[in-house]
Amino acid sequence: MFLAFHKPYGVLSQFTPEPGSAWRTLADFRLPKNVYALGRLDADSEGLLLLGDEPGLNSRLLDPKYAHRREYWVQVEGLPSDHALAQLAQGVTIGGYKTLPAQARRLDPPPSLPPRDPPIRFRKTVTDSWLSIELIEGKNRQVRRMTAAVGHPTLRLMRARIGSLALGTLAPGSWRELTDAERAAVFA
Repeated sequence: MFLAFHKPYGVLSQFTPEPGSAWRTLADFRLPKNVYALGRLDADSEGLLLLGDEPGLNSRLLDPKYAHRREYWVQVEGLPSDHALAQLAQGVTIGGYKTLPAQARRLDPPPSLPPRDPPIRFRKTVTDSWLSIELIEGKNRQVRRMTAAVGHPTLRLMRARIGSLALGTLAPGSWRELTDAERAAVFA
């Protein structure tokens, strides 16, 4: 079984709650038994999360040697310059580690997304903009740390695509089983 889930903000990418945490878990969404998250999205990130019940899918999907692209739509403070985008594309040093090269571009117009609950903070004096960042690796909070490293903190983060499988119109908190063709698109 292979599922696509639109993980909402405030949900852990696991079925078991963290002691003392107020975050919801995947157990709140009536997912089929015996599936587990393939990779993760932090509780404050949203978007496409894959789940499966087959051993070995996690490493096939997440190991950078397989170069599975993941696209993130990132709302950031300010308007990144061409130089900042080039830095993101070449890789930036975060926590003593240099990220692998990525693709980074502005999204103009911004993506049409459902409102986040709670909404992001709004400041009249600070503009924001949207970027698309494509990675083949996924270190802890990597996208957030990358945008901060070039001077543009992340306000909202949405995983839009894994491989050539896009989140599409799947509503937050909804899931569906993937077809064989969609499964192939993930691993293409």
